[in-house]
Amino acid sequence: MHLQNPTILASGVQGTSLGRVLDALKFGAGAAVTKSIGPRPREGYKEPTLVEVDSGWVNAAGLPNPGAVKFSEELGSVKGRSLPVIVSIFGGDGKEFGDVVEKLDGNEFIAYELNLSCPHVEGVGTEIGHDPEEVSRVVRAVRSRTKKPIFAKLSPNTDRLVEVAAAAVDAGADGLTAINTIRSVPIDIESGRPSLSNVYGGLSGPAIRPVALRCVYELREAFDVPIMGCGGVVTWKDAVQFMLAGANAVQVGTGTLAKMAVFNDINLGIISYLERKGLSRLDDLVGSAHGKGSG
Repeated sequence: MHLQNPTILASGVQGTSLGRVLDALKFGAGAAVTKSIGPRPREGYKEPTLVEVDSGWVNAAGLPNPGAVKFSEELGSVKGRSLPVIVSIFGGDGKEFGDVVEKLDGNEFIAYELNLSCPHVEGVGTEIGHDPEEVSRVVRAVRSRTKKPIFAKLSPNTDRLVEVAAAAVDAGADGLTAINTIRSVPIDIESGRPSLSNVYGGLSGPAIRPVALRCVYELREAFDVPIMGCGGVVTWKDAVQFMLAGANAVQVGTGTLAKMAVFNDINLGIISYLERKGLSRLDDLVGSAHGKGSG
């Protein structure tokens, strides 16, 4: 999977429509990940679904999406444009993931991202992503139905991160995305109740960056596959940290809420950093915090 630059819109934050996802490409993103698409239409949770906290946000949207059949029609609207779109998909088991792929695979996009790690939707998130055997079954089901690259999006809410990643890679995943949000409960002191309608949500933004960096670092120690780092990337310095840890590319989600053109800023910053360090290739940077480049 070859991109013009290493910045990618993360799934969900700007995912109200395919058009909004594609807007990221206009502002310098090298690729864009869609909202997560499931086998059937899903409305998601009632408001409130998003609350701001110190250094981030906690959200529990509930994976709202139009379903695979309707989204396939949306993807058909960009036929012939060869856009660098990555489609995020979810399901309750390998069969449901496979059914989604069968409905979407004939469209023009460059890869799948398997959402194995949503922290706030029962039955389709971490229940799958924390079980290496279930992850293996899901990846095999998807692999048998597509020749497109597959990235497994992993959860930080487990002590089996490397074991789960190994199951995904052994089953045919081409790369990894680390990480999804961290399971959280924000509390409103005036009402004395949880702030979100679902109670539990996922923490994103700068607050989770050190955790995400740790996950990327551990994964790069264990695997040679491409890694997309995700979690708290707001500036070019954040992106460079992820690349030093071993990420080949970085996803930006919460950072786009303040400024969609953040992708241009990050790319220019990375270029300046490489020049200042005397590095001619991005690959010379990737993984160098380990004392070696990933090549």
